[in-house]
Amino acid sequence: MRVVAGIALKGVASREAGLYFGRTARFSVSYVALMLASAAIVSGAVAQEALPTIDIESASGDKNGTIGYLATRTSSATKTNTALINVPQSVTVLTKDFLKDTGSQSISEAIRYVPGLVPAQGEGNRDQLVIRGQNTSADFFVDGVRDDVQYYRDFYNIQSIEVLKGPNALIFGRGGGGGVINRITKEADGRTIREVTVQGGSYDNKRVSIDAGGAVDSNVAGRINAMYEKSGSFRDYVDLERYGINPTVTIRGEDTKVKLSYEYFHDDRTADRGIPSYGTGTRFNPASPFQTSRSTFFGNPDLSVSRADAHIANAVIEHDFNNGLTVRSASQYSNFDKFYQNVFAGGAVNPATQRVALSAYNSAIKRENAFNQTDWTYRTNTGPVLHTIVFGTEVGRQTTGSLRNSGAFVIPGSNSVPASNPTSFAPINFFHAADDPNSLATLNLASAYVQDQMEITRYFQVIAGARFDRFDLTSTNRNVGGTTSNRVDNLVSPRVGLVFKPVENVSVYGSYSTSYLPSSGDQFSSLTPQLAVTEPEKFINTEVGVKWDIAPRTQFTAAVYDLDRENQRFTDVLGNILTTGKTKTRGAEVALTGYVTDQWQITGGYAYTDSRITSDNSTTIVKGNRVGLVPYNTFTMWNRYKIDEMWGAGVGVIHYGSSYASSDDTVRLPAFTRVDAALYFRLNQNWRAQLNVENIFDVGYYATAHSNVNITPGAPRTFRVSATANF
Repeated sequence: MRVVAGIALKGVASREAGLYFGRTARFSVSYVALMLASAAIVSGAVAQEALPTIDIESASGDKNGTIGYLATRTSSATKTNTALINVPQSVTVLTKDFLKDTGSQSISEAIRYVPGLVPAQGEGNRDQLVIRGQNTSADFFVDGVRDDVQYYRDFYNIQSIEVLKGPNALIFGRGGGGGVINRITKEADGRTIREVTVQGGSYDNKRVSIDAGGAVDSNVAGRINAMYEKSGSFRDYVDLERYGINPTVTIRGEDTKVKLSYEYFHDDRTADRGIPSYGTGTRFNPASPFQTSRSTFFGNPDLSVSRADAHIANAVIEHDFNNGLTVRSASQYSNFDKFYQNVFAGGAVNPATQRVALSAYNSAIKRENAFNQTDWTYRTNTGPVLHTIVFGTEVGRQTTGSLRNSGAFVIPGSNSVPASNPTSFAPINFFHAADDPNSLATLNLASAYVQDQMEITRYFQVIAGARFDRFDLTSTNRNVGGTTSNRVDNLVSPRVGLVFKPVENVSVYGSYSTSYLPSSGDQFSSLTPQLAVTEPEKFINTEVGVKWDIAPRTQFTAAVYDLDRENQRFTDVLGNILTTGKTKTRGAEVALTGYVTDQWQITGGYAYTDSRITSDNSTTIVKGNRVGLVPYNTFTMWNRYKIDEMWGAGVGVIHYGSSYASSDDTVRLPAFTRVDAALYFRLNQNWRAQLNVENIFDVGYYATAHSNVNITPGAPRTFRVSATANF
């Protein structure tokens, strides 16, 4: 591992310190050493405790081999049920026990304990992440099917979260430059469950959820999950109301299984874009966030809203031909209605006048999706070589209508407010300006792919394949004098991985993969004539790593990678769209998950990420800049300790190094360390309760940003108490 750390840190420059990366390198090596020491401690502890060898699958009853925080298998990374130790890719699985213990109910809450991932603000109206230096609001999936509308997701019906890092278009198609987030939903598996959870906490938090299901007969099972939440926030005037319901049915035959489900989800909240920076900084003298109460709302909260309604219907058919061939066909129809409107800080606080300018607009998006994925899996052998061959198709159609309106302040001068009192209730008229988008986009996609997992010997495995995607997008500008633009991209994305297993519980792997993002970008609601002639962005990832199952219930992983982004779009000073933008991300990640002893579970790790602009994109975003929202160092670790049969406790640590609010490197977000805690109580098999405390030491920090003037303060000390009854 000294070699791994050396590769990751070699030649890294730090303009921030004005010197080569000495101090941060020492910091990085310290964390890598800490993780290695932890692995050694775990190994020793396991040997000392002599944890019994267990059948993880039978212990958990989970086809993904899950027990506690540890998952040993995944189907998302390869489209086959594969042991994680045999997957030549960094994969983190956040299990249902981890989500429950940490009290995570949203994407941004959960992924803070995943090395290499950073939450982005998403303009206060959507989930958005930075994965290995790639900022995305579209690389979300549910049960392997694209879920790319911009909204906030909830975990009430989620079994686990799978985080797959690095481009992997072979499995998921377009996008996914830094990786993807795949939510695995709860399934009607025939087990009897009747569970109700009630929660309350700081800032008028109120939430209730139910999970009920069981077998109707030997062939049919049903399950229903539902939730309702109405809560406030530490931010002034900010609140949310959301609810969802998800019934599902499973029908089993001798060789065939059919799963049917429908979800309705509603989310209504205040759109909050945080606080601005103070003044305008430079690359060599960056500005800081404006120093004010972390509860202060900039803008008009009465006119800042974000609403989303989602209807999602799924049908999955699986059949085993009993000759080595199986088929899985998943179809989805979804309908999304999203509207957001915001009045927010449109600039930095002016140090001379101590005032800040406000901006306003709204946006409405309606999208219909229809997808079908059909995967054929064939297991065979050619002599001593064992093959698991996957081949299949994906077809889909997405129709999106989008409309944006500008905001005009009715009272002259009311768009400028004092920084000491920036909450404004001045009236605003929203109107459709000539250059506001009003478009109707239709996307037809068709894909075919093939992949072969080859076990050549007990020591050596190869996974190789390629995917062909046809991305056909037509966009009509519905403004007066509008035009229709069309672009067709035919993309081929290869993937190859090598796995060497010197012993059964250790694998060393290397991988190469690519992915493309067509010219309409993350959200393809509009396609201008300029974009219609631009090449897709390309992501190229090379990665080497090691995976070590220290014991049947403990995993250690480490990886180093190099990720290049090419053909990145930007607009020059004349308004022309250019595709010569480039970034390079180099990084190293280590993670430790599982049981240290029978009583002590851990999950977390360390990530070193150096993500740089490698081309001159504008007068401010130039070669050598660090990509926004990417700290050099992140360290996270969650611990759960079982005190006795009734009591347990949890402690989590999150550390982020300093980063920049955007890629012009003119506003710096300071480093921070946050400590979370939990207390668990189980009266008997039917009743349990827990207390979660976020930011137990009430540290002031900045959690994330969308731009230099939209920065989100971190929450103060926050309490949540929940009680769960099983009947």
